[in-house]
Amino acid sequence: MSTSKAFVPVFQAARRTIRHASPLKLHQRALSSTSSTTAPLYLDFLAPHWQAQPRRQHLHAPTRCIHASHTRGFSSTSTRPATAIANPRKDDDGNDMSITITPRAEHRLKAIAEKDGNHDLALRVSVESGGCHGFQYLMKLINTSDVDQDDDTIFVNEEAAGKYSARVVMDEPSLELLKGSSVDYTMELIGSQFTVTGIPGAKSSCGCGTSFDIAQ
Repeated sequence: MSTSKAFVPVFQAARRTIRHASPLKLHQRALSSTSSTTAPLYLDFLAPHWQAQPRRQHLHAPTRCIHASHTRGFSSTSTRPATAIANPRKDDDGNDMSITITPRAEHRLKAIAEKDGNHDLALRVSVESGGCHGFQYLMKLINTSDVDQDDDTIFVNEEAAGKYSARVVMDEPSLELLKGSSVDYTMELIGSQFTVTGIPGAKSSCGCGTSFDIAQ
């Protein structure tokens, strides 16, 4: 048998095999051949994910220029003692016994006088024994008509014709204990009141602010 005649039956058998192959098998073969030549499927939603962090930038806040206010407020202290316009007194060393009326206290007294329409208003400050530290000072508003002409000393910061001048009145024993101190007006959350601060002879004071002890 020649070579060409032997090849014919083999070729025919191959054709019959292909002809009788089911469509399902042909489809499976096509998928297998395609998957062998195509890159594997990458399921990116299952893979770990890194998000690039944005590079930090150093932000510099704009510099704010804070300018000091030039508005003048009421100072708690005065640069000079008040003037005794009635019964000025001296201590044993011959020095004037004086006090200071702060601008806040002066302004408050003027406001009360203007509100009440009373230009004879004065603030009396007196000291008596008692309190938790031996002495305590008391304050009350009076009229100048109630002043003792022989015993009381009247202090003012300045006198202006036709205008009210804030007045503080002290008797001689009280002035001896409070000389060199300041009469002030404080405004706090718990309330506002006149106070005495900077008593030179006081060695201790109470939390109430009105009681003090004098060094012997």
